[in-house]
Amino acid sequence: MPINTPTNNAMATSCDDINLDFTHTFLPAVYILVFIIGFTGNCWGLKTVFRNWKKVGNINLFLLNLGVADLLYVFSLPLLVTYYLEGSRWSFGYASCVVTRFCFNLNLYGSIGFLTCICVYRYLGIVYTMETLGRIKTRHSAGICALVWVLVLAQILPDAIMFDKSKPNSSESCFDTTGNESLRNYLPYSIGWSFTGFGIPLLIIIFCYGHVAVVLATRAKASARLLKQRCLKLVIILVLLFSVCFIPYHVLRNLNLATRILKMEGKCRPHFGSVYLAHQVSRGLASTNSAINPLIYLLGNDGFAERCRALRARARASFSRLTGVVVYRHAQEVESADEESR
Repeated sequence: MPINTPTNNAMATSCDDINLDFTHTFLPAVYILVFIIGFTGNCWGLKTVFRNWKKVGNINLFLLNLGVADLLYVFSLPLLVTYYLEGSRWSFGYASCVVTRFCFNLNLYGSIGFLTCICVYRYLGIVYTMETLGRIKTRHSAGICALVWVLVLAQILPDAIMFDKSKPNSSESCFDTTGNESLRNYLPYSIGWSFTGFGIPLLIIIFCYGHVAVVLATRAKASARLLKQRCLKLVIILVLLFSVCFIPYHVLRNLNLATRILKMEGKCRPHFGSVYLAHQVSRGLASTNSAINPLIYLLGNDGFAERCRALRARARASFSRLTGVVVYRHAQEVESADEESR
């Protein structure tokens, strides 16, 4: 008969006591915010791309696909908000659960893929300007976009097809990964998926911008300074995306899967609950990439940036005129008051 020691009791408690209240509060709040910002920002960005359709090619085509990937996920967020507000009870059917989780993965890895394409395009344009000038056609960019979608689908389809998203004989759950029955097969798949869908693109981006930094450091022209400023802004956005959205999510997803396997084996530790909560935070942060991606439009689309500057200039002019009117009226009121006092 097993002896219940304080240590064993603490370990058992650490396995059983997972606070789901935080998940049911944090994720809906984040998803609502992402829906509002992501829908508005991506619609605005896509409208700009369509306005300049004749100029579409290379970076604009990547931006178009990036916006489509964002909107596909944003449209699925109301279902997830309802799911978590109802205490993780899925009432929309198993097929819609699979599609909703599929949209998240499609957005996440599609975003990483198209951001990598934008980085490579910038890299070729700066480092190999003469060699690539006029040689990269729209059809090449379209082919690259199609290849990105194919690679993304090849990575995420097993998640949707081979692994269950709900408990056996129940349709009320909608797992973001899979149930305990498939965990041992899912973890190796998740690690490999993280490497191909996230690790390799990250290495490509680091190489491209590392080389760009070296090349721009050796140029003293004014044009090089402008390129430095533009590249620096894009690097800041990419660092924000990877450090906030992508790196924590991939690390904690695999760590959470590993702790779930250990719990199934009875190997419980007090920090398992913290790992779970950190994973929920990383899921919320990963979804914010749909709200951050529209910032790329400011740098990747010249027409979009010009319109923003024009809008800002008009706003300043309107504010100046309004200020002038207020000052003028105030001066008249003061003058009238002085005359009456006399």
